[in-house]
Amino acid sequence: MWKWLFSREPAPPPPPVVLVPPLFDFPPLAARNRMLHSSYDVVFGKLALTSLFEDYFHQARNFTTRIMLKPIEDPHVSGPLDHKPKDSIAGDALFRWQSDVNDPHTFMDLYVSTSNPILQMRSCAYYPKYGFGAFGVFPLLLKKRESSQDYGLMGLRYGSGNLSFGVTLLPFAMKDELPKSAWLVSKMGRLTAGVQYEPQQGNAKLSNLMNWSCAMGYGVGSGSPLCPSFNFNLELVKSSQFIASFYQHMVVQRRIYIQTYCSSTNMVQSNFFLRVSVDDAIAENNMLDPTFRIGASWQANKNFLLKAKVGPRSSSMALAFKSWWKPSFTFSISATRDRADGKMQYGFGIQSESLREASYQRADPNYVMLTQSKEHLAKGIVWKAGKRPMLKSDIDAGHFDGLPRELQPLDKIL
Repeated sequence: MWKWLFSREPAPPPPPVVLVPPLFDFPPLAARNRMLHSSYDVVFGKLALTSLFEDYFHQARNFTTRIMLKPIEDPHVSGPLDHKPKDSIAGDALFRWQSDVNDPHTFMDLYVSTSNPILQMRSCAYYPKYGFGAFGVFPLLLKKRESSQDYGLMGLRYGSGNLSFGVTLLPFAMKDELPKSAWLVSKMGRLTAGVQYEPQQGNAKLSNLMNWSCAMGYGVGSGSPLCPSFNFNLELVKSSQFIASFYQHMVVQRRIYIQTYCSSTNMVQSNFFLRVSVDDAIAENNMLDPTFRIGASWQANKNFLLKAKVGPRSSSMALAFKSWWKPSFTFSISATRDRADGKMQYGFGIQSESLREASYQRADPNYVMLTQSKEHLAKGIVWKAGKRPMLKSDIDAGHFDGLPRELQPLDKIL
């Protein structure tokens, strides 16, 4: 009996798992207000480009603070407070209410600023069951009203997974200023195409090509941070500018040791952006030179984010550190080198938020690590880490319901 008790083998270690760090920002700030803008201005990779080239890149020699807190008693309310000093001290505050804490598409907010507009109200109502929505932006207090747009803007839209169209109007505009814009975007498989009408002052004829923009994009991937994807887009803007962009999102796994073998998922984004003037006469008047930008970001884990971008006039790098307390705090620093004078300038930022519950790295049920004895059962091997293959189960099939909200795709509404 004693021999049997002392001769038992120890229990086998738990199976290896794949850990996914929480995203730095979800949804991105650019996505929180996407329903106030034309779908043409949001798709074709523009939402991802805005986040890649702007987030955490602070103005040189400036200190930026942002506080986004929601009251404990009311989870529908949040209040981002921005402090973005320029030549003088300036501050912005935003009070936001949304019907569902997990749905940023139906909301109302009040914007207060020391600049112009002083007080502004924005509202959006969207009904996913029917696909219809309405939105409006109304400056309530302005230092000076000079144009019809200073009195407000209203819009109607329809959106589904494959089609979006809508129109924006200036309710206090003259007849020749209606509409302000109209768009139509359609998605067919991996191909997305769209047109947008923005009439010029003095010539709002439909036959005027300067009032039209068109774009086409080809993308692969679901839009989930767990799924590698890329997007290639071509756009002709008002017959004067041609834009080409390429955006790629990669999922990189590396091995770490936490009680047993684990694999940590890193998020990597890269982009190339090129803008060329088509009309030489317009280029001379606007002083618009061919512009290109290259950007990349790498989220190493739940705490560190590294970003860089290079352009013809300057190059910048940003480093952000997030502490997942409750509320969480993000400290960031950016460095910009101007190619004209060769000087290096720095910007700093602090951000605090309680919109999401602080969560550490967690095991993702859609990824499993197989042992060698079961390698022959793997049908969808995506990559290998050492001798242990990594199997991706049903993400490609679009089964995201069991995932946390921030790991689900954002493209359910075009």
